[in-house]
Amino acid sequence: MRTVRDDSGTVYLLLKESSDACRVRNPETGEESYRDSDELEPVSGESTLTTAARAVPEPARRVLTATPDERALGLLVDLRERGPHSVRHLLDDTDLCESDLLGLLTEFRAAGLVEETRVLGERGYATTDRADEGLARLTGEKSDQ
Repeated sequence: MRTVRDDSGTVYLLLKESSDACRVRNPETGEESYRDSDELEPVSGESTLTTAARAVPEPARRVLTATPDERALGLLVDLRERGPHSVRHLLDDTDLCESDLLGLLTEFRAAGLVEETRVLGERGYATTDRADEGLARLTGEKSDQ
């Protein structure tokens, strides 16, 4: 399997190749089609596995790639369902130590999944629209987006 692109810039996974035609799959739609070999060019620098991951909607991919384990995912879900929360609340209400909590919140901020806010006059965190949409897609809920 290789990653290829057509003249319009659409990226495909090359599934099968013959001398004059190629069977390709659009990773975002799952649609398979045949294309002339001379209409496609290889995409360098992108793993075919990265291309295949495009089958998962971007907001859900963002949540998946930013959460290293179930505790981290649970923190994000809790912030979405019951948040925003103050840092003090998160330290008191979870089994995360301060450094683990700070590390996860930093990763989530870098991924655009949480934002700093004020909760009862204290520093706290809330999920972003991007996190809400990604979690909604993962749980099968309808998103407000």
